[in-house]
Amino acid sequence: MADAEGRRRRATGRVTLADVAEAAGVSPITVSRALRGERAVAAELVERVRAAAAALGYVPDPAARALASSRSSHVAVLIPKLSNTLFVDLLDAVQHTLVPAGYQTLIGVTHYDAAEEEASLRNVLAHRPAGLIVTGSERSPAALALIQGSGVPCVRVMDVGREPGGYSVGFSQADAGRAITQHLLDTGRRRIVYAAAQLDPRTLERGAGYKAAMQEAGLASAVHHVTTPEPSSMALGASLLVRALNEAPKTDAIFFCNDDLAQGALLAALRLGLAVPRRLAVAGFNDLPGSDQMVPALTTVATPRRAIGEEAAQMLLALMRGQPVPAPHLDLGFQVVRRASS
Repeated sequence: MADAEGRRRRATGRVTLADVAEAAGVSPITVSRALRGERAVAAELVERVRAAAAALGYVPDPAARALASSRSSHVAVLIPKLSNTLFVDLLDAVQHTLVPAGYQTLIGVTHYDAAEEEASLRNVLAHRPAGLIVTGSERSPAALALIQGSGVPCVRVMDVGREPGGYSVGFSQADAGRAITQHLLDTGRRRIVYAAAQLDPRTLERGAGYKAAMQEAGLASAVHHVTTPEPSSMALGASLLVRALNEAPKTDAIFFCNDDLAQGALLAALRLGLAVPRRLAVAGFNDLPGSDQMVPALTTVATPRRAIGEEAAQMLLALMRGQPVPAPHLDLGFQVVRRASS
């Protein structure tokens, strides 16, 4: 590390390790060891080096450090969207777990697009991360090859796998879809529509759970999906509500794949004079902020996104440290939250 950073030229404007060594009156290798906290360096020298580094505004070069030690202090995290509270909460939990352990995150956003995920993987893997967290299990052969070929420990989040050699933290999307549909059935609803946007694999799994619950209740002929590949939003939820009622006027409940859709539907029902839940029950998914403040409050599925982020980060830390992982596929479950909209 000392050689790699020491050869940086002053012309770059960057304070180098050699600059700190000169200011502290020690060798570059001593600076390197002192800043890494190695016990072999005397306390007086450590203090002198740290004072010089602080005075000069020195920031270690992570690329040089990785080359010198064959270790990186970065973990790459790939998520579909930064605008979705679900993934913001998960990412925040990952950071709160990794930062105290000495790691920072490199964030890649895939926008639910296979080509963008491949590009993000190429970008973050070029930085030689110590570990990788990806969202979901469905990805292209090229993306799988990039992950497997990198040799970087990888943990998957938001669903639970079963494959040997893999690692995942999440819950069953299909079981959650089945559970919220069963709740609507238990309230006496029989003409339930599943309304979904984005149509990523997890959304489709929720739909499969809905269909399974309807079939188990002997209502296979009443299964009705109202879907669009458009991004999920409150405005779209209002449109899907109107579309569902136009396509199936006798609909008595709608299960929306995400809370923002359901929130938009509740506002549309208010404008249209539809009594919720007397005329129409509404349910969402993910228990996003504001769902408990809707009028009426939204029935939904609470997903443990913060716990998923924390457990995935802990699992990845164990893998990066070469420690055993007793449960490579961790199911954290979910909770049906019954509120006034159903």
